[in-house]
Amino acid sequence: MTDLHLWLRHEVRSTERRTPIVPSDARRLVESGVTLTVEESPQRIFPIEEYEAAGCRIAPTGSWVSAPADVVVIGLKELPDGPAELTHRHIFFGHAYKQQPGAADLLRRFADGGGALLDLEYLVDDQGRRLAAFGFWAGYLGAALAVLQHRGRLVAPLTPTSKEELDAALQPAPDDEEFTALVIGALGRSGRGACLAFLTAGIEATPWDLAETRDLDRPALLAHDAMVNAVLATTPVPPFLREQDLDDPARRLRTLCDVTVDVGSPLNVLPVYDRTTEWTEPVRRLRKEPALDLIAIDNLPSLLPRESSTDFSSALLLQLLEFETGGPWGRCLDRFHQACRELGIAEGEFPHV
Repeated sequence: MTDLHLWLRHEVRSTERRTPIVPSDARRLVESGVTLTVEESPQRIFPIEEYEAAGCRIAPTGSWVSAPADVVVIGLKELPDGPAELTHRHIFFGHAYKQQPGAADLLRRFADGGGALLDLEYLVDDQGRRLAAFGFWAGYLGAALAVLQHRGRLVAPLTPTSKEELDAALQPAPDDEEFTALVIGALGRSGRGACLAFLTAGIEATPWDLAETRDLDRPALLAHDAMVNAVLATTPVPPFLREQDLDDPARRLRTLCDVTVDVGSPLNVLPVYDRTTEWTEPVRRLRKEPALDLIAIDNLPSLLPRESSTDFSSALLLQLLEFETGGPWGRCLDRFHQACRELGIAEGEFPHV
């Protein structure tokens, strides 16, 4: 292992409880020769004392902005609005390569500071498969929330829980009416998680994937009571739902959960809403009569922060141990440069990952 200094930052989003590196994997990194600085974060599911016991350096919240230039800053969700110029290499989910709102501004911050985004969504193997992902847990929670909402048992604001507690809440009550569910993208990580959550709730969901969406049977889609979208589109495809579908008098669909949440992107397969929902108000009513409720939360796995963080960290650890030499990080950097070029942004380049 060559010299590598990772800086695990505090997440600015108040509902983000996850971490990309759990304490047990932090210990393995330190033992392999990595310097790991961990910022204090009262909301992180793992207390700072566990990182200190693993041999990590401890730093104040938000102090990454003044870290040495060769530090690699790692997190999960969005950065704070400042500083205007980003000088470090950052590892996180940037959501900046599909023309999402604010994408150009974020990339310009990197270009102006000479930094780089190593987007975790694009950390892939030679066949383009994700090497570390929260998808399974996103799908599981998306379907779980859809079940609870459809049965009238979803309580707001949402709070983090454990899988045992969530599964107990999913068990059907004697007076629960049966309903049908559809999972689109059922063969992927998120789709598999969604199907399993429905099964836990006593519902065998209809599984759709590429074969079924290539020639979409929209009346069949609308004939389901609940639907979970777990499709991660990389090229434009016809939308699964359109505004006119919501007003179809034959629509049985009452509960819609969008796990992918590509709102604002031209790749959005559900262009029937314009903003996400939040933990404080997880459901938005898209139609009053007949009712159609939307759940579109973009950090679902944070509701099971311990389980989802542990799985993700285990996969990411293998890539971090090969940070300087592994091809996946080089592909991340190439994708960053490509995104900047597509927007006409000139950026400085690091000589290596």
